[in-house]
Amino acid sequence: MMSRLKELYFSKIQLDLKTQFSLKNKSMGPKVLKVVLSMGLGLDGNDSKIVKSCIEDLGQISGQKPVITKFKKSIANFKTRKGTNAGLKVTLRNEKMYEFIDRLVNIALPRIKDFRGLSAKGFDKFGNYTFGIKEHIIFPEVNFDKVDKIRGMDISIVTSSSSKEHTLALLEKFNFPFIKKKTN
Repeated sequence: MMSRLKELYFSKIQLDLKTQFSLKNKSMGPKVLKVVLSMGLGLDGNDSKIVKSCIEDLGQISGQKPVITKFKKSIANFKTRKGTNAGLKVTLRNEKMYEFIDRLVNIALPRIKDFRGLSAKGFDKFGNYTFGIKEHIIFPEVNFDKVDKIRGMDISIVTSSSSKEHTLALLEKFNFPFIKKKTN
């Protein structure tokens, strides 16, 4: 069964973007290729209980088992050693990606206290969008009673577009709540 957001993308959003940007065919429009969730462990990377807890939380949020990332070199000022745990990451594609974006926009982001919208400054020159979340407990899949420490995470949305305008239009069609610029 196709997810609700994927169905909306192929039935309506592609056509809207084709007319908005005067593209020759609808498949030339921007599309989301993958979503990458990453969570830094900091100095807690050596504690196996904390790592296990973070793996469980990120796994529940994403529906996939996260990969542990390691430090590539030692840096004394940051108290890091080569080969120790740096963080966790998960890459979502296809159905799970669309389901995650749907849950993020409609359930998780509205649960953030005093949420005013996402900044439009998180775009890179390749048309990808990255933003951070300070509390991973905004996702309903995380059992609040089992959380030992509230952690943040970064969410990167990788698109086929090479421009900020195309990606912004796509994400606005997905109902991403961007902060509107004030006009005087």
